[in-house]
Amino acid sequence: MDPSVLQLIRAAIAEDVGPGDITCQYFVSESLRSKAKIVAREPGVMAGGDVAECVFREVDPGCGVIMRLPDGEAFSPGDILLEAEGKTRSLLTGERTALNFLQRLCGVATMARTYVDAVKPHPVQVWDTRKTTPGWRLLEKAAVKSGGAVNHRMGLYDHVMVKDNHLAADDSLENLQDAIDRIHKERPGVRVQIEAATLAQVADFLSLRGVDMLLLDNMSVEQLTHAVQITDGRVWLEASGGITLKTIAKVAATGVNAISVGALTHSARALDLGLDLF
Repeated sequence: MDPSVLQLIRAAIAEDVGPGDITCQYFVSESLRSKAKIVAREPGVMAGGDVAECVFREVDPGCGVIMRLPDGEAFSPGDILLEAEGKTRSLLTGERTALNFLQRLCGVATMARTYVDAVKPHPVQVWDTRKTTPGWRLLEKAAVKSGGAVNHRMGLYDHVMVKDNHLAADDSLENLQDAIDRIHKERPGVRVQIEAATLAQVADFLSLRGVDMLLLDNMSVEQLTHAVQITDGRVWLEASGGITLKTIAKVAATGVNAISVGALTHSARALDLGLDLF
């Protein structure tokens, strides 16, 4: 478990439990032991099982957890995602926090799978973005992968993305080339991507050395098709901007290499899951 994720789990437990679960303290005998199962109430894709398991073990190291579905596996209503066994108090204290993580992450994985299925049979990748819940990036991007989509950059530190506001500050091709040359010299292996909002910009940026990708922002299907033709495979092309389930198949058919969809993380809803004692 990544230390930052473990810290997040502990903070979530502390937020919910505070100085103690007073309902369990007064209404559930300390000697009772139970088994519990987390059950799907609707269809979806599994993600975050290790996080839910960690919640129960953080609440009580004596809890035993058995995963019934691996991350990435599709499930139907009534399917058991995991089972836990231990003190009844511990299971009930950890219930809500475990479900909060699992419902959210399964929702992201399910959203990702829906978009991935929508671009078939075109050989295009569906990418996520940095539009993630603060503090949840590692978890949500892992859920994106469980759904079959691809992580783009993790943050500002691992991939150069020269966007419209960077260009608004300085769009000189000479200065862009100097900066590209410096980044390749000082940070070899880092990919360089530039955002293009027009076909004229595509042509300009194609003339630069060391550009690995172009982000084609808010372009029409016709513009995307033309961009694919004029670049002729020399750089990777990412389509982005307002792409929905209704439009993504047409975008995929243009021949772009990747389609980024912020909705994978910023608009995924929590799935309906429940915990039942048995």
